[in-house]
Amino acid sequence: MSDIETKPAPVATEAVSEKPRKRGFAGHCARFWWVYLIAVIIITVIVVPVVLLVAVPKIAQDKLDEAELTIESIVMTNSEPNKFTMSVNSVIKSDGKVHATIEPFTGQMYVEGDDRAFAAVDFPETTSDAFQTVNVTQETNIEDLEAFTDFNKKLLQSTDFQIKVSGDTGIHVKGIDRRYPVTFRKTITLAGLQTFEGTEVFDSELSVKGYPDGTNFKGQTRIPNRSVVTFEVGNATFDTYLLGKKVGLTYLDDLILKPGNDNVFPMRASIENLAILDIMGKKPYCETGIVPFVLVGKKVVNKGKDLPYFANALAAGQQTVPIDLRTPLKAAGLEIPCKSD
Repeated sequence: MSDIETKPAPVATEAVSEKPRKRGFAGHCARFWWVYLIAVIIITVIVVPVVLLVAVPKIAQDKLDEAELTIESIVMTNSEPNKFTMSVNSVIKSDGKVHATIEPFTGQMYVEGDDRAFAAVDFPETTSDAFQTVNVTQETNIEDLEAFTDFNKKLLQSTDFQIKVSGDTGIHVKGIDRRYPVTFRKTITLAGLQTFEGTEVFDSELSVKGYPDGTNFKGQTRIPNRSVVTFEVGNATFDTYLLGKKVGLTYLDDLILKPGNDNVFPMRASIENLAILDIMGKKPYCETGIVPFVLVGKKVVNKGKDLPYFANALAAGQQTVPIDLRTPLKAAGLEIPCKSD
């Protein structure tokens, strides 16, 4: 009997696909609504206050720092020993993107590199408009006489120099019912007076016998003011030197120096006659007729009161003023020849 191989019969199978479950967004939210609620609460409780308390003040301070302050003029009048009237005309420029109001504040004014305030200016309420004019007129007390004197020295002797204006204030951003503390801080470059370089004397007269007021020389002087500052100085007295030797006093009365080159004032002086005759016999002065007088501030009086902050500033530097002596000497009947070497 032969062996018969039995093979298993094939089994038929049917592919059955499982019906997909519905996992849409609505179902997800239905199951995890509490997660979203917690997230909203976190955002509301933590993120929003952080924005209001941290981000907004930082943006406000940054925008204030980016704003540009330009001082167009400073006018100092009614000068007294411990106070004066100060008018400051300025312009503030910004990008105008943040709509806000800045509270009034007192800005302390410093010379760059000096931590002593020489004056304070009361700024009114301002806005964050792209361009606005800010003008202030106030009586200013001199709280630190030395600092104010040093400011005047810096202004007198410099070509240009920097001052800082700083003060704490508050800002109110439109749409947010909250005050944010900020600091107004600006550094400004001002033109200096260059020790009145370019001062000239003209229409001069000389009297060998002298005038009734005790002087023997008078004329007109033009004093340039390259700064934006107007000063009510008063009556200024200067020690006057020739070739390093004091030879007399020079007087300028009722000085009010305004910006520009139109400051013309009468001047008078009491100069030693022998000093004039001696220098006019020496070369090159006998050839040119021009003599370099050196003036050093001695005293400043305004309305009967001494002003040391102006006097000490004028005394801190020397001002050389070339003066034509040949013309007034010739008009007085004196012609002085050059001395032989």
